[in-house]
Amino acid sequence: MICQIQEYWRNLKNKRIKLVSEEFQISKLTAKKYINMTEEEIQKLNNPANYKKRTTIMDEYINIIFKMQRDGINDDLIYFYILKHGYSGNQKSLWNYIYCIEKNNFPDRTPMNPKCLIEWSYPDDVIIIKRNSLLKYLLIKNPKTKKDETIGKYINELKVKYSVVEKVDEIFGTFHSIIMGSNPDKIDDFIEKYRDSSIASFCNGIERDIAPIKNAISLKVSSGFVEGNNNKFKLIKRIVYGKSGLVNLAKKCFLAFLSKRPSFNLVDLI
Repeated sequence: MICQIQEYWRNLKNKRIKLVSEEFQISKLTAKKYINMTEEEIQKLNNPANYKKRTTIMDEYINIIFKMQRDGINDDLIYFYILKHGYSGNQKSLWNYIYCIEKNNFPDRTPMNPKCLIEWSYPDDVIIIKRNSLLKYLLIKNPKTKKDETIGKYINELKVKYSVVEKVDEIFGTFHSIIMGSNPDKIDDFIEKYRDSSIASFCNGIERDIAPIKNAISLKVSSGFVEGNNNKFKLIKRIVYGKSGLVNLAKKCFLAFLSKRPSFNLVDLI
């Protein structure tokens, strides 16, 4: 086919890749690639490279699965047999191997749905506290924001059991009080205290931007207004610009920010 494409291209008066793409029902990139291939590259396609097969954790179990299925053993027994004999990979992948080997070699067998094999569940008296929920609880410092009552009930026990929870609560609480306070010099004490701790990289980042951070603590003004309007503009851009062009983007932004103008009047828009 590549030779035919190159012959077609040589005889083509109007040299357009689109014509080749339509004639041979291939993409423009593929057509361009085939047209530019040399004779040597075309000849190499007759002898494809034999790449070394990648080894997987299932290699030593595939023959066992095949033989057990050929002997008529149920899939659930095969599954637990492989687990018992040292399989340490993903259990879902193991079941998929069993299913695929059965489907490709023994179509008469009825495979078992892996969802019906084992139902993993916790006892009713076990309280599940996920890491994300715990982290969210520790990072909420606004007294008006409602926290997870279950975590609040066991937070002291978690701090005793896992020292990292106590450490995260202490570090973030200290940093939050400094940022929301009015004494910028306390940030130097924070950096000095935790410079050699597990948040050393965080402290290094603070030191690189120490001036604006101290200004954010000591000054009442901020760039929140500018950042808020910039974020609003970017949102409008993503909604409008890609489909409607620059002119409609300008009109949309003008209308969106018009209400902020001192001379805004709805009567003028009618």
